[in-house]
Amino acid sequence: MPYESLSRNRIVQALRRLGELAHEQKVTLEISLYGGAVFTLVYGSRDATKDVDAVVRPSEIGQTLAAKVAAELGLPDDWLNDDVKQFLAEKEAKRSLPEGDFGDGIRIVIPTAAYLLAMKLRACRPPLPGYAGDYGDIRFLVQKMGIGSVDEAEAIHDKFFPHDALTAEAREVVKGAVQART
Repeated sequence: MPYESLSRNRIVQALRRLGELAHEQKVTLEISLYGGAVFTLVYGSRDATKDVDAVVRPSEIGQTLAAKVAAELGLPDDWLNDDVKQFLAEKEAKRSLPEGDFGDGIRIVIPTAAYLLAMKLRACRPPLPGYAGDYGDIRFLVQKMGIGSVDEAEAIHDKFFPHDALTAEAREVVKGAVQART
């Protein structure tokens, strides 16, 4: 299926349908959203994302229902993508979105801004043709959180990923974002 970016409205539509299907199956899916979906759906700092990075529990029924949503709505098979699992911290910091926003069969949780920043700093992928990378998201979070120094950002990163050093590239992105604040 050709690449289609997912706007906020399209994500909401897909998650609501997923919730309806889960409710029909008498299950409640817990969906932990990450990455572009959070920036698009929650913060509105992006117009769209290429997929919805998420961990769904229970996984097996979640994958089955997500495939049904993809077929019904004409979405790519991997619109709900759990590849993010490999990038998660041992101890996450998440919060729930208001109950009922997506129907009775679904509960959405998202990373706190600090945890999301730590994840983005750890990845710190540069922009490429057709891919925005992580720099813009890092700059957005530094601004949103009022971070005033590279050391402050590094402390947040180290809280979640104590065994990974902040790269020179990540430090430069934060430094630029901090300077733009002042």
